[in-house]
Amino acid sequence: MNDWIKPYLKQHKGQILLSILFGVLGIGSGAMLLFVSGYLISKSSLRPENIMIVYIPIVSVRAFSIGQAVFNYVEKLVSHDLVLRILENMRTKLYEVVEPQALLLRSRYQTGDLLGVLADDIEHLQDFYLRTIFPSILGMAIYTIFIIVLGLFDWIFAIMMALMLGVILFLVPIISLFITRRDYVALKKRRHTLYRQLTDAVFGRMDWQASGRTSEVIKNFAAENERLIHFERKIRQRKHLRNGTLHFIVGVIVIAMMVWADFKTGQGTISPTVIAAFVLMTFSITDALLPVADAVEEVPSYTDSIERIQQIDEQPITQKQKKPVQAERHPYKQATLKLHQVSYRYRDRHDKTIENFSLHIPAGEKIAILGKSGTGKSTLLKLMSGVIEPDEGEIIVNGTTMHSQYLSEAVSVLNQKPHLFNTTIGKNIRIGKPKATDEELWRVAEQAQIASLIRTLPQGMDTPMEEMGQRFSGGERQRIAFARVLLQNTPIILMDEPTIGLDPATEQQLLTTFLSAAKEKTIIWVTHHLAGAKAMDQVIFMENGTITMQGNHDELYQSNKHYQRLYQMDQGTD
Repeated sequence: MNDWIKPYLKQHKGQILLSILFGVLGIGSGAMLLFVSGYLISKSSLRPENIMIVYIPIVSVRAFSIGQAVFNYVEKLVSHDLVLRILENMRTKLYEVVEPQALLLRSRYQTGDLLGVLADDIEHLQDFYLRTIFPSILGMAIYTIFIIVLGLFDWIFAIMMALMLGVILFLVPIISLFITRRDYVALKKRRHTLYRQLTDAVFGRMDWQASGRTSEVIKNFAAENERLIHFERKIRQRKHLRNGTLHFIVGVIVIAMMVWADFKTGQGTISPTVIAAFVLMTFSITDALLPVADAVEEVPSYTDSIERIQQIDEQPITQKQKKPVQAERHPYKQATLKLHQVSYRYRDRHDKTIENFSLHIPAGEKIAILGKSGTGKSTLLKLMSGVIEPDEGEIIVNGTTMHSQYLSEAVSVLNQKPHLFNTTIGKNIRIGKPKATDEELWRVAEQAQIASLIRTLPQGMDTPMEEMGQRFSGGERQRIAFARVLLQNTPIILMDEPTIGLDPATEQQLLTTFLSAAKEKTIIWVTHHLAGAKAMDQVIFMENGTITMQGNHDELYQSNKHYQRLYQMDQGTD
């Protein structure tokens, strides 16, 4: 609330008050329309001797009728304009939170979770203003004004009405909130679970079909969807019961108003012609208070959305900013990378993923980093790219502390599964340099050894890649992604197992292509096995976030029996 709701309430408090004012005027006009209409009907039934006696009520009915429509329209215009502006600011803020963390978030969250936050949760927060904050404040204002007006006639009855209306405005919403809090949180989780299953099934549909388990996936998804529908049905049933209770209370309030008005008429305090006026006005007032129960009942779902967004907002991506960094606007020609006593621990883990890690990488050197899964290899790449900052120690590039601003300037990254957008080949490559010429595109395509394939396509660089680049094979997609990296022309290239999942022949071809095209650049290659180790200047083995073995291939092969055996196993000669 403090980060995603309160700041916007303070920032737009003037427009919020203006919206509430128009809302009060709209409801007030509606209440007065019914009041005057009731009086006019009662007065006209007495057959007044002169039409002028009811002329003012007739004009008032027209004025309040117009006022109700106009004020309600202006209130909706102001409130929706306000909410859309707030939503724009929220989306911008969420993007500013997510964008620097993109590489790390993808490894921590499933696609369905991220889509739920970006599409559902942030969109849901606009309803918090339209369906909770505004109706609640408006209901409080109308409740206060109505009780004050009644107090001018009879303060004892005003207190009694305050208690009865308080049941609608306070008691029922609080009870409803208490009952439905767990239901709404559970409902949100069930929907996100279904969302994750759906995205997971869609992305893996080819594998499900190949394994012959498509019907099983559909059956499980249908069963989960049915459970969700049954749960939603139970919530709706409770809501219908609550609404029935509220309307029963409204009926009691209306009857109480009729009895009070009749009693006051008997005392001669008020005219009989206003009995219907007070009763009809009560309908308008209670209609303004009834939405508060719905508004308050939704609070748990908004709280759940805020918590999901806050979890992403609080990810320790850049825990500390050591000093302001001004990233260079043009790519470096060469860059030296130095890590000195670097340590890093994820917030949800007790042990350090990287601990006292030191490494000096001269410009143009080729480094292979190996180790079992979970040894910190990918985390090390994130530290080198500046996406996350070390808890201890420092990372220096050309004498300056590493920072995420150096991404695309000094460092580029080739991941296991680089994202290829559903657009043309040329536009996918041009992401590395938006203003690149056609000649530059073909040059890097030649370097990545994908140009010959592109030339065989009827549309050439304008060939659509389809979603996730499905039109091409795994090796072809990696070559296109590598061409994008080459177009950035950074002196340091970080490769996070870009050949994983490919057949040995394709892997060897890609490795040769990468090293040939980037022979003047610094390459840090994270891998699980020793393919291409001979071509590397250094081979580093990691375990528990530290270096356990280091040297070039020939040195390690001659002096280290463990390395010799690993290499022979990797080559299939053992």
